[in-house]
Amino acid sequence: MIPGKETEARIDTAIRGYPRAQSALLEILHLIQKERGYIADEDMEYAAARVGVPVAHVAGVVSFYTMLRRKPVGRHHIQVCRTLSCQLRGSREILERLKKRLGIREGEVTPDGRFSLVTVECLGSCGTAPMMQVNDDYHENLTLDRLDALLDSMK
Repeated sequence: MIPGKETEARIDTAIRGYPRAQSALLEILHLIQKERGYIADEDMEYAAARVGVPVAHVAGVVSFYTMLRRKPVGRHHIQVCRTLSCQLRGSREILERLKKRLGIREGEVTPDGRFSLVTVECLGSCGTAPMMQVNDDYHENLTLDRLDALLDSMK
């Protein structure tokens, strides 16, 4: 993908903002994802060329960070925390309810494109477990009833 002019200008600004172009890689990947919705193979090639690193390096960065996506997600991208604090407080039940209510498995998108569901490592809210993130919003201290109400509000 060749980014649009606005994204390209932001990428240029990001690269100029660091002493080494490679330091702008995460910002560049976020800008690309914001434009496309996810990061495709050609996006990783483009980013690698812009900052002067091998494509394998970019692929490693993309695969490490859960906020970087390799395929399109739903309008409501649901990320359920799967770390120990959340599991001890009911995240498995939350995940099972989501699968049942949405009719999809982990890693899938509903046929209408409204919801996608993934599990992720710690979202940094252990004291308010179980929790999940929907797009950029945290939903903490979840119960099955609170989850149902939240899903109903997103319809």
